[in-house]
This record gives sequence, structure tokens and C-alpha cells, in this order.
Amino acid sequence: MDEAGTTVDADTAVASHGYISNKDNYLKRLRRIEGQARGLQGMVSDEKYCIDILTQVSAMTSALESVALGLLNDHLTHCVVEAAAAGGDEAQVKIKEASDAIARLVRS
Repeated sequence: MDEAGTTVDADTAVASHGYISNKDNYLKRLRRIEGQARGLQGMVSDEKYCIDILTQVSAMTSALESVALGLLNDHLTHCVVEAAAAGGDEAQVKIKEASDAIARLVRS
């Protein structure tokens, strides 16, 4: 594992992040969220009803939170678990990163 928390495969010398097995799914979801953001811009531009816009903001927020929770889970089950298994200072760094990420999510 390197300093960025990626696992380095010695055979291929390619780094992978915990989310890499779900990368296509995340990209698909993020493109959908991007479309929602464009839709929101259009709603404001077209002067749609406030509550309708707020409903769409809520849907977009939920979609982003879902992506964030998935990424957090991938980080915990991949990066943190590997660092904990390796032990040492790296384990404490990964646990602190995860804890800080959770705190940011709770505040938002």
C-alpha cells in the first residue's frame, strides 16, 4: 500500500482504490446526478415552483449521500482493513481519515 492508501499489485504495478470494483457504477450514478443538477438549473431558469425545485434538490442530495456512503464503505472494507492488517502508523492514519470523513458526512 502506498502513501495515498492505494494497494499496489506487485505483478502489474497498478494501484487500485477501494471503489475500483464499483467504478463504472459510481460513474453512472454521478452522471445521473450531473443530469439532475442541469435539470435544477433549468427549473430555476424556467421559474418553476419553489417546492418542486426543493423536491429535486432533496432527491439530488440523497443521491450524493448514497454515493458518499458507498465510497465510505469501500474505503473501510478495502483501504482501512488492509492498513489495519499491515499494522503500524498507516493503520492509525487510515482510521483517522475514515473518522474525519464520517464527521464531514454527518455535518453536511
